[in-house]
Amino acid sequence: MTGAYEGWYYNEDGSRSFLVGYYNRNSQQELDIPIGPNNRIEPGGPDMGQPTHFLPGRQWGMFMVPAPKDFKPTDSYTWTIVANGQTTSIPLRLHADYVMSPFSEIAVGNTPPVLRFEQGGKGVQGPLATPATAVSRTASVSAPLTLPLWLNDDMKFTSGTSAPPSGQRAPVTVRLSKYRGPGAVTFDKARPEVEKLPTGPSPFNGRASVTVKFSEAGDYVIHVTANDYSGDGGGGFGCCWTTAMVKVAVK
Repeated sequence: MTGAYEGWYYNEDGSRSFLVGYYNRNSQQELDIPIGPNNRIEPGGPDMGQPTHFLPGRQWGMFMVPAPKDFKPTDSYTWTIVANGQTTSIPLRLHADYVMSPFSEIAVGNTPPVLRFEQGGKGVQGPLATPATAVSRTASVSAPLTLPLWLNDDMKFTSGTSAPPSGQRAPVTVRLSKYRGPGAVTFDKARPEVEKLPTGPSPFNGRASVTVKFSEAGDYVIHVTANDYSGDGGGGFGCCWTTAMVKVAVK
């Protein structure tokens, strides 16, 4: 298990953020590693919003870490993970080679999907997921959570050849996963179909709904990723996908 530093970017207000994912070399095994000596970001941590539940394979840009205003290019955070007796560490630095543009792909002006948890509610656009800005919901072990999602997209695409996507690929795809929590989390559809709506503010307007079950009481965080035509990790271009989190208090 190793963290994966995707890069850093400027926010609209001029502040800077690190974008971080991970690579779980286990092809099937999901791992739970609590915040602490075996899962820490330092200095300032150990908890800086990183996951405690790790999915198999490569997971792109799962969370962001704000960089302090006085953070220099020579400064760094270090994310250390200990899994199955193996220790890995990665640095997070504001190095010029790692600057990225996750909010707009320059060549064609592609932008990430807009994700909402309420119809007409506040939208999230770009890889901005962090527990500090998660929406809050409640559920119980006996009463699953129904989580509706609304999505809008410009239907632009980014590819090496500028060729339009082939096949019947949907303009927007969504994936939900457990990010933190004490028990098992089950989705009726972790990758729900996004239903196209007849009207809306964007070239593509859609809706999806997911039912989430929890095996035991406690505090959980659900991670949501919305990809446009570019696919996972923006197809290598660093744009365009959106991430958000949902905190769920389960009784």
